[in-house]
Order: sequence, then C-alpha cells, then structure tokens
Amino acid sequence: MVSQDQSKYSGSKKNGGKELGMVTPQDKPLKKMKFVSSVETEPSSTTTISEDSKSGRGMSTMPRVVKRKLQKIKLVVEYNKRGKGCDPAHTEMQSYIGVLARSRVPLVDKKWAEIPNDIKEQIWEAVDMAFVVGQGGKTSVLSSAAKKWKDFKSTLTRHYILPYIKEREKLSQPSEVYKFIEKAEWDAFVASRLSKEFESVHSQHSQIREKLEYNHRLSRKGYAGLEDQLEETMPGVEIDRSTLWKKARQDKHGNIPDPKVAEKAKLIDELQKQVAEGSLSSSSSNDVLTLALGPEHPGRVRGVGAGISPRQFFNLPRPQRVKFVDQLKESVRIVLQEETKKMEARTKQLVEAEREHLLSQLSHLIPNFDPSMLKPKTSPCQNQGLQQSPKNPMSDKASCSGAEGRSLHLEDDIARNGEQQEETGNEVVDYSNVEVPSSLQSLCGYVETTLKPQGKIMTFNIEKEVFGADRSTFVLHEDITQFAGMEEIGATVVAVYMRYLYDLLREANMCSMVGFIDPAQVSANAGPLTDRSRIVASRLQKTDGEQIFMMPYNPGRHWVLLIVRAKRETVYFLDPLPGNRVVDEEGKNIVNSALKIYNSHIGRPGRKAPIWKTLPGTPKQPSSVECGYYAMRFMRDIIMDPSLVFEKKFAKGKDQAPYPQAAIDEVRKEWAEFVCLHMD
Repeated sequence: MVSQDQSKYSGSKKNGGKELGMVTPQDKPLKKMKFVSSVETEPSSTTTISEDSKSGRGMSTMPRVVKRKLQKIKLVVEYNKRGKGCDPAHTEMQSYIGVLARSRVPLVDKKWAEIPNDIKEQIWEAVDMAFVVGQGGKTSVLSSAAKKWKDFKSTLTRHYILPYIKEREKLSQPSEVYKFIEKAEWDAFVASRLSKEFESVHSQHSQIREKLEYNHRLSRKGYAGLEDQLEETMPGVEIDRSTLWKKARQDKHGNIPDPKVAEKAKLIDELQKQVAEGSLSSSSSNDVLTLALGPEHPGRVRGVGAGISPRQFFNLPRPQRVKFVDQLKESVRIVLQEETKKMEARTKQLVEAEREHLLSQLSHLIPNFDPSMLKPKTSPCQNQGLQQSPKNPMSDKASCSGAEGRSLHLEDDIARNGEQQEETGNEVVDYSNVEVPSSLQSLCGYVETTLKPQGKIMTFNIEKEVFGADRSTFVLHEDITQFAGMEEIGATVVAVYMRYLYDLLREANMCSMVGFIDPAQVSANAGPLTDRSRIVASRLQKTDGEQIFMMPYNPGRHWVLLIVRAKRETVYFLDPLPGNRVVDEEGKNIVNSALKIYNSHIGRPGRKAPIWKTLPGTPKQPSSVECGYYAMRFMRDIIMDPSLVFEKKFAKGKDQAPYPQAAIDEVRKEWAEFVCLHMD
C-alpha cells in the first residue's frame, strides 16, 4: 500500500507552510546541504550576490528538506482537478527542484534533451525521497527541472554577464552566490553568452518579450495556487478562467495598475454580466476570456497556467446550467420517490406481521404443517439454513432507507411556486441472487449453529488507538443476517469495519496520516449536539494535527462520509446518493464547533468559518439500501492510495456510476473475515 516512514503533509497556509512533517519552525537551519554527489554542496543562505550588488537573501539551499529525508519523512503533494499542484508542499517541492537543477546539472550551453539521463535520474530520485508526487510524477518533476535549469542560466546571463560586457575582468570568476560552479564551466558559459550567435538569439527573444501586453502578478503560487485560494475565499462561486486572468493581474489591494490590463478587466466584467443575464452566450473555447482577448494561440490556454492543453481544458465537463424551477421539480420528484418507498416499506412490514400471525395459527391447527411452504423468498443467509431475523434495534438507529436529509422547507417552496407533482416509484435493486462470499457463508453457519441456538452475541473490544478511547461493542446475529442479505446496516457494522481498516493502516505505517471518529457516538440520536462536538474535538486534540479524520455520519436513515482536516480547517463531504447534496445543518454544526474547540486547544484564532468541500464525483448507489456499504468502500479506497489524493479522485467530472457488485463484495468479504476471527 505505501512505503514505510511516510508522513502526510498538513501545513497551515497561514504560516506559509512552515509546519511540515515533523520539523518545527524553531529548528535551526543547516549551514550546508549534503547530497550523494560532491557537486551538491551549496553555499550558506547568507552569501551575497556580488561585491557591487546589495546584500540579498542569498540562494536557497532547502536544508529542512534534507533533514526530513534523513528522518525518512515524505510530504504528500496535492493536486487540483486539472492535475496541477496547489498546496504548500508543492511549492516547497518546486523550490527543492530548483536547488537540484542548479547544483546537479552542469552549466553548459546545451538543450535539456542533451543532458545525460543519469543526471536526470539523480534529480528524480532525490525528489522522490522527499515527496510523494503521485502517478506521472517523474515526468512533471523532470519537466520542472528543465525549466528551472533554463531559468537559472537566464538569471546568470541577465544579472552576472551582460551588465559586465565592458568590464571583462569581472567575468573571470562566478558570483559568490554560485561559487559551487567550476571555473572551467563558468568560463565556457561566459564565452557562449558573449558569442555572436547568442547575441542574435537574445535580441530575437527580447523582441518577443516586448510584445507581451498583459503581465500577471502571481509570483510563485501560479494559477493553480490562485484558484485554490479563490475557492477558499469565494465558496460556492464558479471560478472560470476569465476570473483567474483578472485576479492574477491585481495587486495586493485589488487594484490593476496597468491601464491596458484594467481596460480588459472592465470588458471581462461587462461580458460576465451579459452572460449571467442571458443576453450573451459563451461555450467551450469561445468563453468570456476569448471574447475579451481574442482567439487562443494554437496549443495554448490563457488564464490557467502552463502545461494545460486546449483539449485537456475545454473538454472538461462543465456544470449543467439548470433553471430554478427545473431544480425544484427534480427535488420534489426525488422526495416523493422517497416517501413512496417509505410507505411501501411500512406496508411490507404490516404484511409480514400478518403472515407470521397466520403461520403461527396454521402451525397449531394443522398437524405436521411446514411453514416454509408459505415463506417469502429467502435471503442469502436463509439459504444457509437461517430464518430471517428481525432487525437489530441498535441498527435501526442508524440505517438508510432513502435518506430524509432533503430540504426542510420543500413544502413551502412548492406552495410559493405553485408546482404539482405526481407520485412516482423508486426501483429497488433485488439482491436475493447476489453471491455471498465464502467467509460470510461461514459466518452465517456460525449464526445458525451457535449464536441463535445459544442466544449468544459477538463482543468486540476496540482499542483506544482506533477511536481515541477504549470501547466495547457487540454484533448480533441480526446484524450478520442483514449484512449477508445486502440490507440496511447500522453503526455497529460500520465501526467493526473501521477497526479492520485500522489494522491495514498500522501495517502500512499510515496511522499518523489517517484517523477515525466513532460513528455511533456522533450520528443522529447519539446524544446532545454539544456532547457530540466535544467527542469530535477530543479526537482531534489527542493527535499532532497532521492526520485526516474519517467520520461516517448518519443524519437519520442515510450514511455519508465526512473527512476532517483539522490543520487546514477543511471538511470534505462524500455522499453516495445522486444529485447536488449538502450536509445537514446538525452535522455541520457538530464539526464546526469541534474545530473551534480544537483551535482554542492549540491556541490558534482560526478561520471565521471552516471550509466545506462537497466531492460530487463519488460513485452513486443504485437504490436506497447501499449507503452504508458505499461509505465503507469510500474509506477503503482512500486509504489504499498512499498519496491520499481523494479530493482529486472524487472531483467533478469523474465517473459517477455505481460501484460494481464485486467492489462491494470485497468489503463484505473483509468484514466477514475479520468478524470470523472472533468466533468461539
């Protein structure tokens, strides 16, 4: 799953990302960086640029990265929905790539393709030892190294060679900042920059640079960092590339100093207003930015940063624009489906009760009467010789039958808009023929031979490390029967599976990266809201704050998954039901209050309100009974990816089809195998 000694990055953006891994801001920097190769020894960060220049900050040597590498701590780089790095760990990785490009690649007048492959491999291995960069990381790292190496040569040329063309004696030695450069390399590089061929190339590129009219002011964060920042400060607002283009050219006060840029920004505002009013249409590559600036250059996309092609950007799925009335109609239709399903379920219970009463009377009246003649279709557990058991009352407290978490004021909305809807049915998937995993069959046999005849229950002791406090729970034979029949499941079943997942985390040395919050103690009807908030806060306080916390939550008859990232005050919402779902207010208040308590505990003022991010790209359940299984599968999918890039995995535009039954059966098999370990 993941290599040993990896640690998840969770640095605060407010402190500039200084809280990285296990290295505290008070650690004293190393005077030098030591690498495998002797050319990696770099000067102290206090070295000045040259004798004639002002004292500067010096060249970065990134000693904290080297220190973490010695401690075998790796930071995980996060990416946005377009695959661009967007967090402080990515920024630090880029700085480190710059150090490697300067110190490991010879200073020669060649193209990157001509640099030996073994040098490129050294750069990749050094970065891979310090960061978890995900799939395709090697290509992006080496591409970044190529650009930084080119920029380094450009910096040397512009600042340390061209200004001294008439003072050749000052070009005899490299600058004090870059004294690691060998003199022979420096002399050859200077000679190449003073040649007639380079003078012609330099003049040509200078003319191209002068044609750039709309310079941005992004500095190091780039468009990806800007987009991430805007998503936090402008929640609920669609950030298109015209907004990014405009924001990238504003100063820190929100003004645009360049008159030409200000004129285009004003035009963008006017076009955006026309699009919002419906008087102007825009789509695909013919969007607001194209209308304001003109057609794109072939192979380029403005306003999104380097490395994104037109095909990659403009083919991304866009949120479908739906009128308010249509949204309301769809909401009413779904609610009516759910109400119809509840009525059908209640009717079915009454029929079953009458059937049981009839069977009881017939058994007394007719000698040798076989009740199985009138029994309904059996569940998979009944195929193992079990009778259908009544539901566990503890499971009913946290089970799903279509989810009641829709709009609380929907009837008022219908009355105001005068909409009438016809009741429609909600098709339920038939799981009677679903194959039962062998481990679950064995567990069903244990129910038949031991639990039911002897009236026993299966007790589980969940260690303090799992939920923050020692806890005992038990599994009834009804829980196993319902689980085998793909019926609704409760908090006990989910908690037992989380105990199993904890073993996987422990084997992979990921316990410092992922933690769990007990669903039975925080879901609806588990106690007062303030008590549940304190339970969540207590769980956050007993860690170093670097973990993400998985919190299966049941607002009432439906399971969702919340992921709490305390250091960033960010909460992710994963819902297996289709549609534009939002977390219920009670669940939001529980977590928001817990984060306030946590901030007070660590002495941090915190945000005015935590950031809530809905991840709409999760697989969607096919009917009304699978939500608990999906919440369990979500947790499994997340921890099986050592980079923990779940935000990208479940972002917009991803496949929202249901999980295949094999994926759900994998969870059922693991749960049953774990429970079988506790059989007598």
